[in-house]
Amino acid sequence: MSSPPVRGAQVVSRVASLLRIVGRKPGGSALMELVRESGLTRPTVHRLLSSLAAEGLLDQVPGGNWVLGPEILLLGSVASARFPLEDIARPSLRRLAEETGESAFFSIRRGAETVCLLREEGSFPVRSFVLHEGVRFPLGVASAGTAIMAFLPADEQEALLAEWATHAGEFAGAHTEALVRANLLATRQAGYSVNPGLVLEGSWGMGAAVFDQRGRPAWALSLTGIEPRFREDRRDQLGRVLMEEAHRISTLLGGVR
Repeated sequence: MSSPPVRGAQVVSRVASLLRIVGRKPGGSALMELVRESGLTRPTVHRLLSSLAAEGLLDQVPGGNWVLGPEILLLGSVASARFPLEDIARPSLRRLAEETGESAFFSIRRGAETVCLLREEGSFPVRSFVLHEGVRFPLGVASAGTAIMAFLPADEQEALLAEWATHAGEFAGAHTEALVRANLLATRQAGYSVNPGLVLEGSWGMGAAVFDQRGRPAWALSLTGIEPRFREDRRDQLGRVLMEEAHRISTLLGGVR
């Protein structure tokens, strides 16, 4: 028989969930939004938020929203020394933004999600604001998640697709299982993914996977912008520069020999 859940572990899981939800938006989240998204009761959320604020992990700003606190910055600064991803990825993001004029992003795979880590704004004055640091999408949703999922082993893909509606959540309507399967196949064939406004109408994206030392897709580079900037006759060029920079980062990380 399995042992009963450890109460302390449950608290840690709830705290981690709240921190992730707050971290999705630069402007933070209101109390009732956190209650709704976490699935916890209002008193429980309020108690955890107060405790996190006392430790400096969260702050409450004027207007009531909860945002990440100064201790998160300190912890992140220490952790970044172990994961020098910004030093490696930032030059590629700058080259992508300068060459294409679009906004460039670097995302990491975390379990069944992608999380945007870095961005570099392009020179084109009209931008898409779907993606920014901290935003999470299910694998297979948006260009970065499609680029990563397309190069996972087939059994891992099928495990996600078997529970697709649950996995994709609010994005399942536009990202049907049939459409996702077609997008994954097209990504494997082309080497890069295309998201034709499925997250937000009129906002397009393209992505390329970055591989770790074991040859597994662990990160992704992506470009986002408005639909006219991703017309068919321009996609080959955008895909080429994405794959070149993705290969460059994979090599620096030891993923390509």
